[in-house]
Amino acid sequence: MWSLTLQPRFGETDALGHINNTVLPVWFEDARTPLFRLFTPDLNPQDWHLIIAKIEVEFVGELFYGREVEVRTYLSKLGNSSMTIAHEAWQDGRLGARGTAVMVHFDHSAKKSVAIPDAIRAQLSEHLQTL
Repeated sequence: MWSLTLQPRFGETDALGHINNTVLPVWFEDARTPLFRLFTPDLNPQDWHLIIAKIEVEFVGELFYGREVEVRTYLSKLGNSSMTIAHEAWQDGRLGARGTAVMVHFDHSAKKSVAIPDAIRAQLSEHLQTL
């Protein structure tokens, strides 16, 4: 599992004082950076090998400005060319949101999915948590 601690910004709140619902997908993307580095160590967008096929966010509690949020990230499924990444946003020991992203290892020139290389698959497997 990867972990990222964020300090919510005032501009990420809504009129009710909660973290705005549009912020969670951005936080979850940021939390995927260690996974991105497995495929593209220098994060060079000209050498990018992943595409996003689907994202989901479920809001299960409130998240607020002024208190740290920990985003926990792990793999819930690892296929031949795709993977499902799971995220959880925790604040003060309570789950505030969870979500998933389906990402595909992709050859942009051929416009098709390709198998995840064995060396990367081995590293990804270390973060696989099936419940």
